[in-house]
Formats: sequence, C-alpha cells, structure tokens
Amino acid sequence: MLLPTQTSWVILAGGQASRMGGKDKGLVELNGRPLVQYVMDKLSTQTDSIVINANRNIERYQEFAAVVSDSFPDYPGPLGGIHAGLQSANTDWVGFVPCDSPQINGDLVERFCSQVKEDSDILVAHDGEFKQPVFTLFHKRVLPKLEAFLQRGDRKIILLYKDCVTEFVDFSDSPNCFVNLNTPEELQHFGTLQ
Repeated sequence: MLLPTQTSWVILAGGQASRMGGKDKGLVELNGRPLVQYVMDKLSTQTDSIVINANRNIERYQEFAAVVSDSFPDYPGPLGGIHAGLQSANTDWVGFVPCDSPQINGDLVERFCSQVKEDSDILVAHDGEFKQPVFTLFHKRVLPKLEAFLQRGDRKIILLYKDCVTEFVDFSDSPNCFVNLNTPEELQHFGTLQ
C-alpha cells in the first residue's frame, strides 16, 4: 500500500473565480477565516507535504504554505494547477484538492493511498453519484501526457482521465466532503448553517 508519507498534496487556488465575482476564492472569508485555511487545517493532520497552487496574491498564500504557479498562461483551469504541482513535487504521487471545499474528510489522504494499484496513473474521488475530478491523486508519469494535452489547448480534465489508467475512490458515505463554495450566495448560505 502507498503510505501517506510517500505523497505530496496541492491545494488548487489558481483559478479566476469568475462565479465568485473575480475575488480570489481561497482568500474569501467564511465566518472570519479564509476558505484555504479550512482546507489547510483538514489536510495538515493527514500529510506534512502541502503546497498551494496560486496565480495571484502569492504573498498572502505564502502565509499558509509554499506556493507554485501555473507555467501555462491564461488560467488553463485545474489542469494548469495539476501540471504545476506535478512539476514541483518531490514524490511520485501527488494529490490535489480545491481551495473552496471546507469539509474535506479527515481520512481523505489515507483513502486515496489505499486504492493505488501497481498500474494506476490517476485516482479520482467518486461521491456515489458523480466523479469529483479535482479531488485526485496523480502519478508523476502522467506529466508528459498532461503537458501535451495542455499544449494542444485541451482543458477538459475528464478527457485526460480517459487517456490514462484511472481508478475511482469511493466516497459515497461522505458526499459532504465535496461541498464547494463557488458563489457569494453559496458562501453566505453555508456560513449560516455553521
């Protein structure tokens, strides 16, 4: 079994956050704390190796963890952050979670690690109903394929998964892990439930 200590993890905060009115989503506050802080708190109990993928407000994000930025221009979406994370990692296996999901599981890293097979390229969370493509664990060997994919202008993460040996990790018992806050309305509604 792959051990959590053999993985490194990246919090994806490099998007344009257009649905959040252009505000940097990871730094938007929920009950007085930035969203990225919630994710850091959950992840840091599971792994010692965390970086943040960000393309703006770098200094602010560096208060939480080391930062890696996209090397592809024009915000290519999550795949740009995955590419940056894979390039900078010191481990063969690199996991990714978004910056706007404050309820990630306390056993997320362990669950991913336990499902790795010898020929796995990518593991993706599944909530029992839907794939959760930005909750994922990649092997570094995918990097050349991902680079070619991005150079072609492809952005749909699901298409890359079809090109690789992709396994799905069952999270059907905890769909709340994937609640993400994309708009000011969702943020406000979630904050009142806390």
